[in-house]
Amino acid sequence: MTEPRDIRLKRLRMRSMRRGIKEMDMILIRYSGSRLDALGPDELDVYDALLSENDQDLYQWVSGQAAPPDRFSALVEDIRQVIGTAE
Repeated sequence: MTEPRDIRLKRLRMRSMRRGIKEMDMILIRYSGSRLDALGPDELDVYDALLSENDQDLYQWVSGQAAPPDRFSALVEDIRQVIGTAE
């Protein structure tokens, strides 16, 4: 059974704010509040997968300390644009 879009968005928003480190809570809450509604199903799949990654890795990717895996690079760049850390 497919998850209804509204339920999926609520779940992803909750996962965005219940992270392991406060910095990622703040980053992903801001991103999810400004972009999730506009993402298509495939983009939501990538975001959902990103949320399963380790917070320390995510923080390094978003802060530009390390390159993200190819499958997350466009999403990480979009997150960086939203939070204002793009180079």
